[in-house]
Amino acid sequence: MQTELSKQLGVEHAVFGFTPFPAVAAAISRAGGFGVLGAVRYTAPDDLKRDLDWVEAHVDGRPYGLDVVMPAKKVEGVTEADVEAMIPEAHRQFVQDTLAKYGVPELAEGEASGWRITGWMEQVARNQLDVAFDYPIRLLANALGSPPADVVDRAHDQDILVAALAGSARHARKHQEAGIDIVVAQGYEAGGHTGDIASMVLTPEVVDAVAPLPVLAAGGIGSGQQVAAALTLGAQGVWLGSIWLTTTEADLHSPALTRKLLAAGSGDTVRSRALTGKPARQLRTEWTDAWDDPSGPGTLPMPLQGLLVAEAVSRIQRHEVEPLLGTPVGQIVGRMNSERSVQAVFDDLTRGFEQAVDRINRIAGRSGQ
Repeated sequence: MQTELSKQLGVEHAVFGFTPFPAVAAAISRAGGFGVLGAVRYTAPDDLKRDLDWVEAHVDGRPYGLDVVMPAKKVEGVTEADVEAMIPEAHRQFVQDTLAKYGVPELAEGEASGWRITGWMEQVARNQLDVAFDYPIRLLANALGSPPADVVDRAHDQDILVAALAGSARHARKHQEAGIDIVVAQGYEAGGHTGDIASMVLTPEVVDAVAPLPVLAAGGIGSGQQVAAALTLGAQGVWLGSIWLTTTEADLHSPALTRKLLAAGSGDTVRSRALTGKPARQLRTEWTDAWDDPSGPGTLPMPLQGLLVAEAVSRIQRHEVEPLLGTPVGQIVGRMNSERSVQAVFDDLTRGFEQAVDRINRIAGRSGQ
């Protein structure tokens, strides 16, 4: 599964694996792909340094990258406290009423809520980059548009390629104008923040729009046959995220959530604003249903929604309240039916890819007779 881009980066397979788990990122690189560690949850630079140290020690010299969430436009003088003050009391009450309805316990005394949506703030992302640029990362990806021009320049000065996610050809052209090296065409089927154009339509549109820039196809990909299809559509590789959630190296800290992922079908996800305020594909739960119910107060815009629900999500996860328990995940969840190692996923991808290529070769051979 090699392309010009994978050869340029020195990886065996043109499979780029995004994950919040250091062990998964390292395993992806060791398996011949390109592991990309998600940085948005690292609000403390020392925590990111610790995990990058671990990744560096466990990739066996293979290349890897980092994914940040950094706005292209800077907002001056706004603190997290300023944003919190903008949350209406009615929305806070709705959260408390919903948690009470399902009997969700409080966090233990002194236990802080987990991940908060603060990675969107530019200074947080810049702190992450100050750490990351001390490591031999080969790729910097941004999930919130093109990163600021000075960040692109700084990456290029260190021979680091810059990628950005796009949900339309228009977005992709903006990335190209901003000096981005790789465009990730993320289709409707993808987990997390995603647009409303399906991968089969989006990938060739983006390939044509930004040629000759390399494009990675993302969204709904979890088999070797789909990898072959993406390359046939003109992509230089694939960007996979959801498929790694049920690998043995993943650290979800929740047996209940793992069970729900393994049992879910491709129709058991929903694009909801419940988590961050922007449409994000995730498991459909009674939590997402409550926020999407027209009788409720409705979600707040990003980043207010993320700050509003941060503690609630931590309580739901900590106590594994199954009716409310969910996670961002794509429609490919329907294929995630067993816990496998990262290497086993790659073995399956390569087998499926070879079968698809053989099938196309046979068709081409018959058509030429």
